[in-house]
Amino acid sequence: MDLKQPSSALPEPKPGEHPFAPYVRILGKGKRGSRSLTFAEARHAMALILRGEVEDVQLGAFLMLLRVKEETPEELAGFVQAVRDQAQAPASLQVDLDWSSYAGKRRHNPWFLFSILLLAEHGLRVFVHGAEGHTPERIYLSEAMADFGFRTAESWDEVKSQLDSQGFSYLPLSRFAKPLAEMIDLRPIMGLRSPVHSLARLINPLGARTVLQGIFHPPYAPMHQKAGLLLGYQHLAVIRGEGGEIERNPDNALKVFQATLAEGGAGEGRLAEVTWPALFERRHVKPETIGMEAMRQVWRGEERDSYGEAATVSTAALALLETGHADSQERAMALAQRLWDGRDKTRFAAS
Repeated sequence: MDLKQPSSALPEPKPGEHPFAPYVRILGKGKRGSRSLTFAEARHAMALILRGEVEDVQLGAFLMLLRVKEETPEELAGFVQAVRDQAQAPASLQVDLDWSSYAGKRRHNPWFLFSILLLAEHGLRVFVHGAEGHTPERIYLSEAMADFGFRTAESWDEVKSQLDSQGFSYLPLSRFAKPLAEMIDLRPIMGLRSPVHSLARLINPLGARTVLQGIFHPPYAPMHQKAGLLLGYQHLAVIRGEGGEIERNPDNALKVFQATLAEGGAGEGRLAEVTWPALFERRHVKPETIGMEAMRQVWRGEERDSYGEAATVSTAALALLETGHADSQERAMALAQRLWDGRDKTRFAAS
């Protein structure tokens, strides 16, 4: 596949116009006059937004015009590149896996936290970024981590320290791209998701070789695949995760949308789809309540939860396969199961 980036020319504002006005006009000029942004235009438009050089009314119009039109891979990649440009992530900080967490959990506990712990224990360096609190009645990863005694990082220095000491670190989006986090918080005001929810998952600020993404709407997967290639990511895997997080629902077959960069560089690569079979013949009944105490009891081995344990193990297996730590689904599942069976059950002792 070949996704060549278009011209780097930028639109000029008309005399007396605000510098951002051309971008609103490009998207909103009507059925015949409007068009999508190029990579360069999207990058510049997002740079203006991140620098606070856009009026609120322009931002609202821009985001909703994109929402109605639906963003292209070139637009998404351009937006992401602008965020990466200003994130000031240290180039020397190396991680194996980029893990985004932007949805929160409503129907089931955030079992993927245990998956991250298993991966870190196995030696993978996992960088997590996300946002929380933008949708009511959901449990976000930062809340779950705090309940288990883990701190979210406040800076890149703290990210490095946590990666070195525990193998994973979670840096909230607000700590390295505050304007983007503020745009995510507009959802209750707008009443709609904006492209920010998609682009945030793609940021990969530390340039991890493998990028995992959980989305809620499968039709968005090809856009993420193609944007990942445009951004030059070595390997990207997108799933319809439980609740939109990177967590497998073991009751269902899982389709994984992969994008692997070719040696030729950004924009060129291979797209593929693979399927993992469902792990149960019958679906589990959704729990009446969710909470961290039930998760702790499962970790300690005091209670069994067939759904939660399968979600933990199979999500870890997905990551092990996509990062090359296993060479087949069967071996990935076997390795993840050994990691789960060998976990330190005293790690989260009852208080």
